[in-house]
Amino acid sequence: MKTQAEARRVFRALAAQYPNADTELHYRDPFELLVATILSAQTTDARVNEVTPGLFQRYPDAASLAAADEEELQAAIKPTGFFRQKARALIGMSRGLVLQHGGLVPASLEALVTLPGVGRKTANVVLAHALGVPALPVDRHVLRVSNRIGLANGDDPNLVEQQLCALLPKKQWTRASDTLILHGRRVCKPRPLCDRCCVRRDCDYYQRRP
Repeated sequence: MKTQAEARRVFRALAAQYPNADTELHYRDPFELLVATILSAQTTDARVNEVTPGLFQRYPDAASLAAADEEELQAAIKPTGFFRQKARALIGMSRGLVLQHGGLVPASLEALVTLPGVGRKTANVVLAHALGVPALPVDRHVLRVSNRIGLANGDDPNLVEQQLCALLPKKQWTRASDTLILHGRRVCKPRPLCDRCCVRRDCDYYQRRP
């Protein structure tokens, strides 16, 4: 695995290639980002962004979503896929917010992951982007890219999160996740476009290629 100095060189290069890296989900407050992130499982952010304007017009807060008719909610979110499971998760999450947090999204990882449908990655996305809490969300892109480059070693998202966080100061965690995600979507895909990669000289995968 990379040293801290090597890792910071990698992240400087990625930050230069993706200077405006941020979540691509559209939201106006922590509740909307929480809903959008739950919807983003197994689909694209672009598809979620097509669905959420109408969804938030109909269900603008936790109280309204907690009281939603499940079949009507399923119909509203059907384009995102897995709509039955997502509808149950959204209603359960919203009820948890209403009953436990007065309808507000808590700024605590421990509190967020107790809500239905909210795993560690989803919680970290909301903390990092909507609540200003240092966090490093690890999705499939972060897993793939960080292992290929040699920034992390393992398939367990929690372990990879710990490894990446240990390489960087807290203030850089969110930006690091965002740049790894964009790099995974645009360049370091399952079939990587190594000729377009700005960090290939530091990449273990590239150096091991025949």
